Amino acid sequence: MVSFSRRSHIMLASSAALFLASCGADDVASPGAGSIPITINQPTPTPTPTGTATPTPLTAAQFAAPFTQSGVTITSDEQLALVNAGTNNNVNGFGTTLSGVYPVSGTSLATASNPQTVLGNTAFIQNTSFVGALSGPNDNAFSGWTCNSSSATFLNSTACTAVPSIGSGGSTAACPTGTIDDGLVQTFRACRLPSGTDANGQIQILTDLTLPKIPGVFYRLRGQTEIGNGTTAVTLTIAPGVVIAADSSETSNDLLLVNRGSRINAVGTADAPIIFTAQQNLASNGVSDSSQGLWGGVILLGRAPTAVCAAGTGPNDANGSSTSCQQAIEGVTGRFYGGTNQADSSGTMQYVQIRYTGIAISEGNELQGLTLGGTGSGTTIDHVQSHNSADDGIEIFGGTTNLKYFVVTGADDDGFDVDNGWRGFMQFIIAAQKANGATNDSFATEIDSNGAEDLLPRTYGRYANFTFIQTASTQNPLAGIRLRGGADFAFVNGVVKTPSGEACLNIIAGNQVTESNTTRAATGDERSTIRPANSALQDVGPPTFNSVYFQCQGR
Repeated sequence: MVSFSRRSHIMLASSAALFLASCGADDVASPGAGSIPITINQPTPTPTPTGTATPTPLTAAQFAAPFTQSGVTITSDEQLALVNAGTNNNVNGFGTTLSGVYPVSGTSLATASNPQTVLGNTAFIQNTSFVGALSGPNDNAFSGWTCNSSSATFLNSTACTAVPSIGSGGSTAACPTGTIDDGLVQTFRACRLPSGTDANGQIQILTDLTLPKIPGVFYRLRGQTEIGNGTTAVTLTIAPGVVIAADSSETSNDLLLVNRGSRINAVGTADAPIIFTAQQNLASNGVSDSSQGLWGGVILLGRAPTAVCAAGTGPNDANGSSTSCQQAIEGVTGRFYGGTNQADSSGTMQYVQIRYTGIAISEGNELQGLTLGGTGSGTTIDHVQSHNSADDGIEIFGGTTNLKYFVVTGADDDGFDVDNGWRGFMQFIIAAQKANGATNDSFATEIDSNGAEDLLPRTYGRYANFTFIQTASTQNPLAGIRLRGGADFAFVNGVVKTPSGEACLNIIAGNQVTESNTTRAATGDERSTIRPANSALQDVGPPTFNSVYFQCQGR
């Protein structure tokens, strides 16, 4: 049947020809016999929806990095199989799922597990319905008490490079009892912590000291400042909003060390965090986004057990009951940690920032943002940020301290480094590596036993609701997570993101087996970090992964 439009064209053409003929236009060309050519423009067909693109699954070699230590290798396939043995894990994450450390939506990136059930802890671990440290783009759990940088930004937080809120009135302010008036720095009154020294010239505070918040006043650290001496029990109390700055006018390594038996009571608030920083940070443009290593950091030493004992002390057992085992802490000389009190308390640090730390005393002997040596479960550490450390964000040597709401931004080395028989739990933790300049052996977390695979107590940790973001584009380490040395670990409700060229996981074993007076590299189920449970070795079995979203290789 001819369409209406086509009939209209024919009628119009015939009428036009008759009209011209009636006007004497006999020589007008006629279309002649045959049909009139008609062009019909068909509409462009609507493409068939194809849905969301499905990425090519990662190979085992892309997901997990193998590493041979002392002749022992755990292959990429074996590592991937361990993850796949868990529940609700996604090893093929891709696309725009995160904006910095925040999920772009309130929908969990993987089906969450109940961490209380998975980890067997209802006293410290909270139940959650999301993976990662943050539930969505509007989660304010890290707001205000943190500071912002190119490594990570948080809701309602100010820049780490900004001068801390010290206030005005320094010119007339008086330093509190127990501190020394060092005059004005910028417009602020510098009140230095006491200068009494031990036989080695280290500053020791041997009586209780309180640092109140006074408008216009900051407290100055100069040299190795110690609270207590391992015999005298001393408490340092720091009020909310206080700023403590390391002295940049002299060359000694500035740090704060709390010895065994003494305590720090540094309790800030979300609106008034306590800030440990370098004196350069007290001037506008005095520090930059890349500043680090301007002072030593904070060290807490306790009397909880350690697996690694100094020569002539120990060894320790699974219960940490050795009365002789102790070890010298990294970064300083002759300061020891360790003991038999698993519930020992070195005090409380809440709502605290530690900025621009990290000094390398020698290779493998460094100071970092926060160092815990043999601190016990009675020590409270939560709502703490370690920013731009030239070494680790936090390193934990033995002990039993748990962490909650802990942020590491811009560390040059590892975010969370645990070893020497640490046994504890962490929840709501973030490691956001600096974009450039990180070492090629830096991990969001490095879990170890210092190469001594079967020392006791065995390193044992449980991470819940963690967000690990590796962003280094030029010096990629092997992976986001390194787990080695026979350490027992479980991971639940986490997010791991790594750049192109970097795997998500690196599991290592390096133990030797002796039989018939011959020592050889372990094989198969003998390999320490992945071997079956063995109560005689205080070994609970291979690592477990549940509800972890992995976005590897810059996908």
